[in-house]
Amino acid sequence: MSATPPSLGPPITDKRQLVEYLERGSKPPEQWRVGTEHEKFVFRKSDLRRIPYDGPDGIAALLKGMTRFGWKPVLEAGNAIALTNDSGCAITLEPGGQFELSGATLETVHQTCEEVHEHLRQVREVCGELGLGMLGLGFDPKWRRDEVPWMPKGRYRIMRAYMPKKDRSGLDMMLRTATVQPNLDYGSERDMVRKFRVGLALQPVAVALFANSPFVEGRLSGYQSYRSFVWTETDPDRCGTLPFVFEEGFGFERYVDYLLDVPMYFVYREGRYIDASGQSFRDFLEGRLPALPGEVARLGDWTDHLTTAFPEVRLKTYLEMRGADGGPWRRLCALPALWVGILYDGAALDAALDLVADWTVEEREAMRREVPRFGLKTRHRSRTLREIALEMLEIARAGLSRRGRRDKAGEDEAQFLDPLFAIAESGMSPAEQLIEKYRTRWGRVVDPVFSEYAY
Repeated sequence: MSATPPSLGPPITDKRQLVEYLERGSKPPEQWRVGTEHEKFVFRKSDLRRIPYDGPDGIAALLKGMTRFGWKPVLEAGNAIALTNDSGCAITLEPGGQFELSGATLETVHQTCEEVHEHLRQVREVCGELGLGMLGLGFDPKWRRDEVPWMPKGRYRIMRAYMPKKDRSGLDMMLRTATVQPNLDYGSERDMVRKFRVGLALQPVAVALFANSPFVEGRLSGYQSYRSFVWTETDPDRCGTLPFVFEEGFGFERYVDYLLDVPMYFVYREGRYIDASGQSFRDFLEGRLPALPGEVARLGDWTDHLTTAFPEVRLKTYLEMRGADGGPWRRLCALPALWVGILYDGAALDAALDLVADWTVEEREAMRREVPRFGLKTRHRSRTLREIALEMLEIARAGLSRRGRRDKAGEDEAQFLDPLFAIAESGMSPAEQLIEKYRTRWGRVVDPVFSEYAY
């Protein structure tokens, strides 16, 4: 979600401006970069509870402690609600205080991994002083929704009131889920379409490989990725697998039309968020928005609106791969490696397109619906997602090898796929490993996850 309020920018006088905004994301391959975002649950070590914003060991204290490393606070109504630094990174807060690093746009996965390691070094230092820990799972394993404190961000206040009008799980999505996602570039409209289609079609396989949220409120949920299940139950106006992306003629303008029909949440003006929930951006373009009668939308309103749609792959001026559960630090480098290997090498992208070319809308939807429960054992035709994952990983490994970006030891980026190959070859997802420990060594108690899986 957005780290800082947008600048207003010029007024929007023609829909073409919205299309051109997405077109400007196109870059030549030598300028393609990778940015990685990952969220963690912050908990108090003494009682394992999620922490509030205020207090001597709260989120505000944690943010203040991080400023020793050169981070600068972003304020809203006098509260620090994000941090930025000179490297192009940001630390942002999800609604329940999930602590997110929005990484810089970097040339290689090696650099992304170095960034992750430095971030974790910093948070360990500050958390150690405050008696806090951070946990990488896809869903809060222990605490009820009403036990999770809300962060003091204006946009979240509006979403909190609106979500229950649309679904049963939106508040759980906001408060109790955590993810890792890579953000990747495209070279042209055609390249964007090809990457978007591959990303959406193969997203269930990524869900299966990274499934890491089998617990809800201290018990087994019956799902391997309860986080992914929650997303299937969240606001259908702005979530899902976007079947129109696979239709002939799909491009930037079609995505703009989709976004124009996604109901608004808010408008940001003069330091505050104005409730426009459920209202139409099309009306805003015509100066007929009830929340701001007579005022015409600005480009900054559009860039903010882009962040309020939550499909499995999201288009901005880059593509976000949004399917994976949060996980331990050793897997945070694996997801960008997987998608860079597939999407940044022409032969790999062609192979991935061939893999998914004849999958139907119904088959893609079935995989998306079933993978939260069955993970790698989800069936597609005569195969399981485990078998498809192995093929997907081989495509990615070949793409990374051809890409040839090596570290100081001479290793290319394919090394970061090793944890995923281990998962796929074993046929046992991270969630299934957690379930086995819960049923045996942990004695059907989830508390050990806070020590064994903490950063």
